[in-house]
Amino acid sequence: MNRIFTLVLIVFTITIFSCNRKVTRISPEEQIDISGRWNNTDSRLTAEQLTDDVLKAVWLTNFMQAKGGQKPVVICGLVDNKSHEHIEAETFVKDLEQAFIKTQKVRVVQAGKKREELRAEKADQQTNATASTMKKFGMEVGADYILQGSINSIVDEHKKKRVVYYQVNLELTDIQTNEVVWIGDKKIAKYVKN
Repeated sequence: MNRIFTLVLIVFTITIFSCNRKVTRISPEEQIDISGRWNNTDSRLTAEQLTDDVLKAVWLTNFMQAKGGQKPVVICGLVDNKSHEHIEAETFVKDLEQAFIKTQKVRVVQAGKKREELRAEKADQQTNATASTMKKFGMEVGADYILQGSINSIVDEHKKKRVVYYQVNLELTDIQTNEVVWIGDKKIAKYVKN
C-alpha cells in the first residue's frame, strides 16, 4: 500500500511540475516562427512590402499630376482569406492602412462596419446633438481607389516534412472607372520539419 501511495505521489508531483508554463514578453518586431503558420511577422512584412510597391507605382504620380498635387483617397476593402488556415484578414488590412497613413502619400477613409458605425453616430447626432456640434450627412470624403485582395496558400507535405506557400494578391482599382491601376503580390514559403 505504501509503494502504491509513493508511486502515485511521484507521478502527481512530476505532472504538476511538468505543467508549469513560462511566458516571456518579446518585441512584436522580433521574428519568431513556432508553428510554420501565418503569423504577425508575415502580416507586417507583407503589408510593408506591398504598401511600398503600390506607392512607388506610376498610378500615384499620374493621379497627382492630373489633380494638381492632390493626394488620392484610398479605401481598404476586403482581403479574402482563401488559405488552408484561419487568418484574421482584418489584422492584415489594419497593417496596410497603418503603412499607408505613415507614408502620408495617400489619404485613407474608413470601410465596412466602421464606416457604418460612423454613419449611425451621425444619424444619432441629428436628434441628440446641438446644432453647432452636430456632424452633417453628405460631408464624407469619397474614395478614389479601393484596395482589395486575397490570401492564398498551398501545402505540400510528406511524413514529417511540410512546405507551406502563401501568396497575397492585392489590386488597386479606380472606383470611378473600374480600371485596375496596380496589381501586387507577396510570396512566402516556409519549410517545416517535425
